[in-house]
Amino acid sequence: MKKSIVFIFCCLSMFLSFGQENNADIGSEKVLDSLYREDQFYVGVTYNLLLNRPEGISQSGFSGGLHVGFIRDMPINKKRNVAIGIGVGYSLNVYNHNLFIDKEEGTQNTIFNSLEDVDFSTNRFATHIVEAPFEFRWRTSVPETHKFYRIYTGFKLGYLFSFNSNFKDPESRIKQTTINELDRLRMGITFTFGWNTFNFHFYYSLTPLFTDEALLGQETVGLRPAKVGLTFYIL
Repeated sequence: MKKSIVFIFCCLSMFLSFGQENNADIGSEKVLDSLYREDQFYVGVTYNLLLNRPEGISQSGFSGGLHVGFIRDMPINKKRNVAIGIGVGYSLNVYNHNLFIDKEEGTQNTIFNSLEDVDFSTNRFATHIVEAPFEFRWRTSVPETHKFYRIYTGFKLGYLFSFNSNFKDPESRIKQTTINELDRLRMGITFTFGWNTFNFHFYYSLTPLFTDEALLGQETVGLRPAKVGLTFYIL
């Protein structure tokens, strides 16, 4: 009787031990998503440039941008490493420069002047843009890891919904928010490449910030933004 009890106990112990090992093996297996998507949320920081400047206009100090958004990743091949991305985002951009912007007293006409020989402490403007990015995406991604190389190229359509300029010197402070000569419809090309967390991002605007009605003397103000920085992707 005692031998039977000992035998049953040993068998039961072996069975339970085997079951625990199997459960551990099952628990340790990773469930892979064969229909995975990549890089759908993004945050970017950039150094902003103003190109095609009229004579006498230059940038000063640091001009930067912050960009956030969501891009729907839509793979177009079986390996899911080639995809189309369509999304929506928000872009805040600040530019420090010596282009003075004001309103002609008693009218809605905008005055543009150069501050090349003027002593001032602050002169900048900021733009707030809602954007729709479109991307063609290639990457070396696999379901097992989020670390891979990527090359994304495309363009952004946007609408500049808010603008404010700020000038300050020892005697006065001037702010403007309503500029009729703004080209509020934005369009630019983009290129992003990198590995894992760090990705270099480039943007060049195909449209100037100001329409042809914005004049500095006899020259159009124009100004085409370009941005160079880093983009970080999540999920």
